[in-house]
Amino acid sequence: MQFHRRREWLRRVSALLGSALVALSFAGCAGAGSTSAAQPMTSGTANALPSWRDGAAKQTITKFVGDVTREGSPSFVAPAERIAVFDNDGTLWSEQPLYFQFLFMLDQVKAAAPNHPEWKSNPAFKALVAHDYPELASHEKELLRLLAVANSGMTVDEYDKTIRDWLATAQHPKFKRPYTELVYQPQLELLAYLRANGFKTFIVSGGTIEFMRPWAEKIYGIPPEQVIGSSQVVRYELRNGQPTLTRLPKIDFVDDGAGKPVGIYRNIGRKPILAFGNSDGDLQMLQYTASGNGPHLALLVHHDDAVREFAYDRQSKIGKLDKAWDEAVTQGWTVVSMKDDWQTIYPGSKP
Repeated sequence: MQFHRRREWLRRVSALLGSALVALSFAGCAGAGSTSAAQPMTSGTANALPSWRDGAAKQTITKFVGDVTREGSPSFVAPAERIAVFDNDGTLWSEQPLYFQFLFMLDQVKAAAPNHPEWKSNPAFKALVAHDYPELASHEKELLRLLAVANSGMTVDEYDKTIRDWLATAQHPKFKRPYTELVYQPQLELLAYLRANGFKTFIVSGGTIEFMRPWAEKIYGIPPEQVIGSSQVVRYELRNGQPTLTRLPKIDFVDDGAGKPVGIYRNIGRKPILAFGNSDGDLQMLQYTASGNGPHLALLVHHDDAVREFAYDRQSKIGKLDKAWDEAVTQGWTVVSMKDDWQTIYPGSKP
């Protein structure tokens, strides 16, 4: 199947799954060839953010950081309060043609098939094996059941290993590169720049913590305890006398939309002063960060570069940017153009 046909199918599947996908915590690496986290840089602005083009977005960021970190400034913020939160899918790495975690889940279904001979008569599984994606899209409920079974029942350590193994070999259908190489170089620099200036950086994503924690520290420099996301129920039990945590096919928490401020409150306990997202799923997180009288900075990535990445916004089934864009215009938030503000997209890629 040609890539454009596969991409169209994936968009259709996403539209069908919608909230059900999130409800099962399938929103959206360590391995050979993985990108290392950006190296720390000095707190000065002269060499800050080299992959960001000089312009309003870069100037807004560096001015904000300078204001909140300069002692004596009326906008000074104590280091303990310098909290920065970032969405992951579409903000720190790509999310098209479908959230990378969902592609992982589909591969898990195929891998689990030998242990489930009853699946041979399942119409969704038949369509998946035959690569009949239009047919697969017509069996939404059956597909979701397969996903729930294939990605539950394992211990957390076993699941961690499946993620690492998949990311070590899987490649993006368009770019033919490992998914962990499709992180945004300008954002790696921004994360490092903020930390060099006393910020504590967090991921706040609709993807699951189980999927992100195995690789986030190596790629982004963000440790597991600073990764906030959706989660499934985990049960403690003894297996052969050994304490074990087992994944169950039941949602525990959905960290998307209105759930993001809740996740921030529960896990951080401080309101962020900087938030970066890319879609309507980040709207409430940005509103929460921008509320109050203290200094704050709310930013959105606009995917408008079809040549180097993808171009999508209001009509997209993945990473839809509609209401949040309108709010950004109304409230004066900073909208970052991928095409105009970023000199390069991925580490090692050409400008």
